[in-house]
Amino acid sequence: MSAIITQLPRRKPRTLRLFRWFWRHPAVTLGGLIVSLIVLAGLFAPLITRHDPYAQDLIDTLLAPDASHWFGTDDYGRDIFARVIYGARISIIEVVLSVGLAMIVGIPLGIIAGMAGRYTDMIIMWFMDMLFAFPGIVLAILVVSILGGGLVNLLIAISLFAIPVYARLSRNLTLGLKQMEYVEAAQALGLSNYRIIVHYILRNAIGPIIVQSTLTAGTVILAAASLSFLGLGVQPPMPEWGTMMSDGRNFLGINIYLSLFPGLAIMLTVLGFNVLGDGLRDLLDTRS
Repeated sequence: MSAIITQLPRRKPRTLRLFRWFWRHPAVTLGGLIVSLIVLAGLFAPLITRHDPYAQDLIDTLLAPDASHWFGTDDYGRDIFARVIYGARISIIEVVLSVGLAMIVGIPLGIIAGMAGRYTDMIIMWFMDMLFAFPGIVLAILVVSILGGGLVNLLIAISLFAIPVYARLSRNLTLGLKQMEYVEAAQALGLSNYRIIVHYILRNAIGPIIVQSTLTAGTVILAAASLSFLGLGVQPPMPEWGTMMSDGRNFLGINIYLSLFPGLAIMLTVLGFNVLGDGLRDLLDTRS
């Protein structure tokens, strides 16, 4: 008996199995690593940099990167590295609140349209198609121009053009899941629509919704930076990446670092969310 037990294959250590999983899914690993670093940088910004992002030093202005100021200083003598790191906080807030608000509004509308059908579906989708008729950034500019600048109005504007994405996605998922045998069985047993939606529709639609949220996050970062660059989003002196690039465009011939490092931060963050979304899409695809 002991000889048989000794010949059984031993389970590999948990660390090795985890490493092999990450190795087999490089997109999820790379994208998750980039996004995690951005999030950690924003959360632990006071521990990463000793400079105050708002502190001005009019003597040391427009300095090139050195040992004291890793990314140099801007036209007010503020440390660019500190402002880029603290800017990650604002970007995280923009992504979480904008995507969260779009999901809270869009997903229920899409499920209601898919479950109700007929006129309810037609009215909701007509309204969503009206929002889709406007390019996202143009719609955001229109909303911010009406409501005014600021972080709150920026979040509302970005959420507005992201709502139709989740409404249409959840509607299509609901129409497909509603035809499944287990949903028809639940309806035959007399389960309420609320229980069917919670236990059968949402539970099976959560995968595609998560993938879409990561892909939307990159769009949110670009849209927020674009609006702030135009002066319609976050207002100075808040360390927002788009605002920093806008401030630095007047000094490109003197100090390119004012716009370079915030631009690289935007590029890296968008890249991380897009790679993570592509990896999750392949990972959660049942056909692969």
